[in-house]
Formats: sequence, C-alpha cells, structure tokens
Amino acid sequence: MDSLLAPSSTSSFPSLNNNSNSRIKHNSLPSSLGFFNLRKFSTVSFGYSRRSCRLRLSSSRRSKTKCSTSPTMSSSASPEIPQPKIVNGPGGYVLEDVPHLSDYIPDLPVYSNPLQDNPAYSVVKQYFVHVDDTVPQKIVVHKNSPRGVHFRRAGPRQKIYFDSDDVHACIVTCGGLCPGLNTVIREIVCGLFHMYGVKKVSGIDGGYRGFYAKNTVHLDPKVVNDIHKRGGTILGTSRGGHDTSKIVDSIQDRGINQVYIIGGDGTQRGASVIFEEIRRRGLKVSVAGIPKTIDNDIPVIDRSFGFDTAVEEAQRAINAAHVEAESFENGIGLVKLMGRYSGFIAMYATLASRDVDCCLIPESPFYLEGPGGLFEYIERRLKENGHMVLVIAEGAGQELLSESLQSMTQKDASGNRLLQDVALWISQRIKDHFSKERKMTINLKYIDPTYMIRAIPSNASDNVYCTLLAQSAVHGAMAGYTGFTSGLVNGRQTYIPFYRITETQNKVVITDRMWARLLSSTNQPSFLCPKEILEDQGHEESSNELLDNGKCSSN
Repeated sequence: MDSLLAPSSTSSFPSLNNNSNSRIKHNSLPSSLGFFNLRKFSTVSFGYSRRSCRLRLSSSRRSKTKCSTSPTMSSSASPEIPQPKIVNGPGGYVLEDVPHLSDYIPDLPVYSNPLQDNPAYSVVKQYFVHVDDTVPQKIVVHKNSPRGVHFRRAGPRQKIYFDSDDVHACIVTCGGLCPGLNTVIREIVCGLFHMYGVKKVSGIDGGYRGFYAKNTVHLDPKVVNDIHKRGGTILGTSRGGHDTSKIVDSIQDRGINQVYIIGGDGTQRGASVIFEEIRRRGLKVSVAGIPKTIDNDIPVIDRSFGFDTAVEEAQRAINAAHVEAESFENGIGLVKLMGRYSGFIAMYATLASRDVDCCLIPESPFYLEGPGGLFEYIERRLKENGHMVLVIAEGAGQELLSESLQSMTQKDASGNRLLQDVALWISQRIKDHFSKERKMTINLKYIDPTYMIRAIPSNASDNVYCTLLAQSAVHGAMAGYTGFTSGLVNGRQTYIPFYRITETQNKVVITDRMWARLLSSTNQPSFLCPKEILEDQGHEESSNELLDNGKCSSN
C-alpha cells in the first residue's frame, strides 16, 4: 500500500491556524510527509476578501506563511472566510481545491480508513485515491495549450478525520422534486453504515426549515432499504426558509458533524453559506453537497441526476402528443416540458423522439407572426404533413407574454422568477390565429407532464449515478473535506468547490453542434428577427442560420 495516500488537504496544505509549537497527534501524519507530493507545484494560494496570504512551497521545506492585513480592517474584526483555494503548477496547471477541516482546525486526529479491512473491498487492487489525482475541467485541448483547471478526484482516502463511532450525520433535501432523491438518501445511509460503520444518521424533515422547525428522522439501512423504488423524497422538502444562524445552532446543539445537502443551485448557495458559518465558528463539521436539478442547469458537472429519467419519461408525453396529432385533421400536439432557464430536457427529448417538428427553449428567442415566424412554420408543416408536434420548455417565450410583465419581478420562496404558463398562452394564440385569421380548422391537444415526470422513481442509469454521487460525498466527508459538491466531470467523480456550482447556470449554447443537430432533425427555422428576414428576402438559407449570440439584433 502506498504510504503517501493520505488526505490531500493534510498532506498538501498546512492549517491556516497552524502553530509551529503545536504538537502533532500520535496518529497524525508526519509533517515532512505532508508536502512530498506537492514538490512540483510552484505556489498554493488562499484568497481572502480583506486579507491576502500566499504560501510558497520549496522541494525541501515549508516556508513561513506571510499575511498582510489591510489597514482598514480592525484588529477586533472577525476573520474573513477564505475564498478559492488554488494550487498552481507547471504547464498552466490550476487545481481549484476544496476546503479541508485542517485548514481552520489545528492538530486534528487522523484515523485509518476501515475500508482496508472491509471484505467487500478485498478484491479492489487499489483501495484509495492517490493524493495527486485530479480531473481536468476541459478535456479537449490543443498541443501547446495550458493544462487548465482541475478538480480533486473523489474517492476513499487512506486516512480519515472522523472516528466512525463519533459520527452523527444528517441528510436534508431541498427544492423541487426530482427522480433519484430517495436513491441518494439510501446510498448515503448505506455507504456510511456499510463502508465506515457509522450508526447514527438523521434525516431532516421538510428541507432547510426542518433544522429548527421539525424533529429529525432516524435513518438506517433497514429504514431506507427499498425507498429507491419510490418517487419523491421520504424526508420531505420545501423552498426557502433558510435562517443560517438557526440552522448552524441546530447542527451544533444536536452534535451533528456531517451534513449532506441535496438540492439545486439555490440549495447549494444555502449550503455554501452554512459551511461558511460553520467555519467561522470553528466547528468540526463537514458540509457536503449533492447537486440536484432536473433541468440539468448546474454548471461544471457533466449532468445532474434525474435528467436521464426526465428525458426518458418526456418521450411518453411526446409520443402521446404525436398519436393525438396524427389522428385528427390538422392535428397539433403541444407538449410543455421543464426548463425554467435551460432547455436541456426539451432539446434532448426532441432529439431522442424524432417525432417533434419544433422545439422552443429559453435560450433561443422566437416570434409568432410575420415571415419566418412560428405561425408561418406551423401552417407550412400542417400543409406538408397534415399534423405537427411542438415541444416548448416552460421558460421559453416569457418575454412575449405582455400579461406577465408584472410577474417578471416576482419570485418564489427559493428566489426563482415566477413564470406564466407560456404553453397554455401559445396554445390559445395558435387557435385564435388559425380560426380567426387563417379561417383554418385545427385540432390542438395540450399536454403538461411536469409533475408526472418529477414524481417518478429514477431509471437504471440515474440509480447508478446517484450511488456514485452519494458514495463520493461520504468518502469526502469522512476524509475531512468540507464545503464541496460531489459531481461528475468528464466521466470522473470529483469534489467541486461550492462557488463553482453557484456562480452561473448551465445553458444550451445555440451556436453549438447539439442545437444544430436539433435544427437539422426538426427542420425548424432558427427564428431570426423579421427585419433580418426581409433584408435577406430571396435567400431561403438565411432563415436557418444561427446568430453568433443567439439573439435578435436590436438595430
């Protein structure tokens, strides 16, 4: 067994509060061992909003940490929370590392990982992830391009920072429903119990507000044995209700030292704030996030769990719409799918179906009337085929609803913009246009499978993915990592800092090949602005060209 396979934050980074006179615990790693694997890295940076620190590592020794404090910062002010933890290496290598308990708690005891004695892992050639294993964010590079941003690879470490008997873990689910929530809960509980011998796991009832408003639910392998076969979440969920101080007070009062938070970008932002408050108080509590969004709009990661199931289930609605449409004269089947800001479900369901004639998503503007508009395209398809299937994401065309101008500023408890039912509105507009203006009989069927999709259990692919996410989160928390999200990057499980998950949203790029494939599949126009259509009149190709920025010119 490689003796250097220790948790990376201990072996690669000194504690920020490390005292040169402090005594190493009996079962701690030797300090000389800690920096062996980082000799090739030039600098390790810790960012602060009011303080700047730079650690320089030499191949033979660790230099002293020098910090400069801004004159405007009062000596009595509370210390600022460290920002990104960056490692720079040769060839343009950048590691965006995740925090570790040892960054702010000195002299933590270290324990041997019980997995090395687990019979189930006896067949594994290498139990533990190597300390230097990282995963690149960008996998396609040029010969002379920089190595780019990397994330720490997820997996079990040889040394852990929690005694299994002392662990009290809790799990909370927040936000909307998504296929796979129960699978993630099950695998966190079973992973803690079977891999690390943790017996005390609690479920927080009702989302974030459950920390201080409701009692906890005891969880063990027997309780969660078959929950993956059911939709929803056995713990309940809610939006909003986030009082950071009360939540951390509850965590502290209950003696919880591992927190697993399952939710979307809003939930992960809340998890980041909770982690910062925990670190400010100096508590030995690991905070691990598992990203959940059925829309697949979380950045960095390959995909979010539940997305495959949603696309698969969306096929049933599209198939029903197609059957209805082709069974009537001038039949139109209109299906509304989820996608508040990102149209991934609509795009992938359309590509998978091959029965869709037009797909409308938030990222691709469109208009209804005039040359090259939606109405003109619908009429052409009805004349050609006698029927049509239209798929629209819930966030598409919101700017077209004059009635929704007031609601554009209204938000729900999670901070999401309240949307009008654009599909229902467009359905009525289509009916009015063809019956009143075109004097043409149509038969339109509107299908909204949103809650049917959200409420079903995850399929086989998502079940496996949920298992990997959950077990990776457990390994990371036991190894002392905190303030991270467990996610798949380029096919590898990684630990991603919270700020990378919450800084932006993943969106369909309409100048990318995937959207071009969809346009080719449906033969729909790209809905350029009417002015541009008129200017290029006589050039049929112009209506199928993609704009560089995906928007109509304002000129």
